[in-house]
Amino acid sequence: MNFLIVIMPFIGTTLGALMVIFMKNKMNKRIEKCLLGFASGVMVAASFFSLLLPSIEMVEHLSWLPASIGFMLGILFLLLLDSVIPHLHVNSDYPEGKKSKLRKTTMMVLAVTLHNIPEGMAVGVILSGALMSNLVVTITGALSLSIGIAIQNFPEGAIISMPLKSGGMSKLKAFYYGMLSGIVEPIAAVITLILTSTIVKVLPYLLSFAAGAMIYVVVDELVPSSQSGKHSNLAILSFALGFTIMMILDVALD
Repeated sequence: MNFLIVIMPFIGTTLGALMVIFMKNKMNKRIEKCLLGFASGVMVAASFFSLLLPSIEMVEHLSWLPASIGFMLGILFLLLLDSVIPHLHVNSDYPEGKKSKLRKTTMMVLAVTLHNIPEGMAVGVILSGALMSNLVVTITGALSLSIGIAIQNFPEGAIISMPLKSGGMSKLKAFYYGMLSGIVEPIAAVITLILTSTIVKVLPYLLSFAAGAMIYVVVDELVPSSQSGKHSNLAILSFALGFTIMMILDVALD
């Protein structure tokens, strides 16, 4: 079960990237907006129900303090990474940011890898809490988060591989890059799992840190991309659907 929880988000990315095999020409803009909105909704719900709430409930005195500190540190950490790593927004209409000698495809994978670090870390943190027999964080809660991130990663994998195919890359190579973007998640989960198992007292901070990092990805990347240009209403409806599904998963599996 634990292995499945760790690997599930990567499976979601891989299946999403595989969709490029069935792609004929360019990705439909309506589909792109729906995928971006859905991914945003899932990540926001996962951050709140699976990370922030357990972080608050684990602390008796001044329960809001660890959650607040961890959340802000997560935001600042991703902001720092975003400024030092060559970055490319999901939507090609956005500027590429800082100039770099790296090829555009490499920057694309690097950007998505940046997105996936907090997701893998979130799975590792909450699974660690469950393994320590924490009364708030459970194995079912970890499974819920892992399923939610896997669902979110499906459209993310497609969003990466399909534009690469549209840019002239072969289907097989586009699939490879899309799949590769998710490999960091199980790695980050295992590393975080090892670290958090030895530092129980900071678990509330780590949970909220992961939440802050995930929210940063939503605010900086997914929502702006989903709201630019036409069909933004589809993104809003997809956001609501993604949030609702993740909320149901978290409550039903808890």
